[in-house]
Amino acid sequence: MTRAVRWGVVGTGRIAQTFASDLAPIAEGEVVAVGSRSRDAAEAFARRFGLNRHYASYEALCEDPGVDCVYVATPHPFHRDNALLALSRGKPVLVEKAFTMTAGEAREVVDAARRAGLFAMEAMWTRFLPHVVALRARVAEGALGEVVLVVADHGKWFARDPGSRLFAPELGGGALLDLGVYPVSFASMLLGPPSSVRSIVTPAFTGVDATTSILLGHPSGAQAVLTCTSSARSATRASVVGTVARLEVEGDFYAPSAFELVARDGTLLERVEGAVTGRGLQFQAIEVARCLEAGLTESPAMPLDETVSVMATMERALEDAGSA
Repeated sequence: MTRAVRWGVVGTGRIAQTFASDLAPIAEGEVVAVGSRSRDAAEAFARRFGLNRHYASYEALCEDPGVDCVYVATPHPFHRDNALLALSRGKPVLVEKAFTMTAGEAREVVDAARRAGLFAMEAMWTRFLPHVVALRARVAEGALGEVVLVVADHGKWFARDPGSRLFAPELGGGALLDLGVYPVSFASMLLGPPSSVRSIVTPAFTGVDATTSILLGHPSGAQAVLTCTSSARSATRASVVGTVARLEVEGDFYAPSAFELVARDGTLLERVEGAVTGRGLQFQAIEVARCLEAGLTESPAMPLDETVSVMATMERALEDAGSA
């Protein structure tokens, strides 16, 4: 690399703070500026992470000539507008998942990035963790044989708080967009777009989805069984089952974890541990730096068309449940 990517962060919430913390030890990127709708929040974030520049508007952050790339870390109802703002100012973007509220909004962002010739990527940080990189390699080299089933769950318990964003329809609340995006993206990574989508949804007290179970069918004949809930803490494990062997990913499968490769007869063939400093968000930043250095406008590991497809799958899941 010629130099570290200079990041500007839009938003000051928990995920933005984790991103800034995880980038601190790496050479490929550093957070240099933050923007918020609240001057106090921007100043507090800047103090915590030793930033010299903080802005009381997203526009000012996106216009900073010292920012190379913008990380959109606001709630997902604002991702579309925030990403389009950054792109309109000539900034590449890394956009938190869920990428947008709908597949249509995702296409708007993707189209804008492609028209401008600028890099854009969904911040599906799981995909770049060491254990997931190793898992994809085992599948690609045929260690499992033909993949026939992917199973993944993501459940967390949240108090029934009417003021929580997770339960607010106007803020994109619901388990699927916040939690279910991880299993849906995991299945997409391994099986591609589904040919059929079936689902069951149990609503929360505000009407957003509280528990969603999804069954995906794929042209290969493979299936995916995916669940998410905001009502209970689940095992958050994942497995990839093939005709020769299976991969069992320990909880939390979407965060730094480990997996075992188990033969059809139950023999343990391999155990892979993914040693990670921090939460693991630095690996997606390293991928962005690699792509920018190579002149790429999207990551081959997290293609933009796949991001749109994942959004469409989640939309279809909610529509299928609504029609049942």
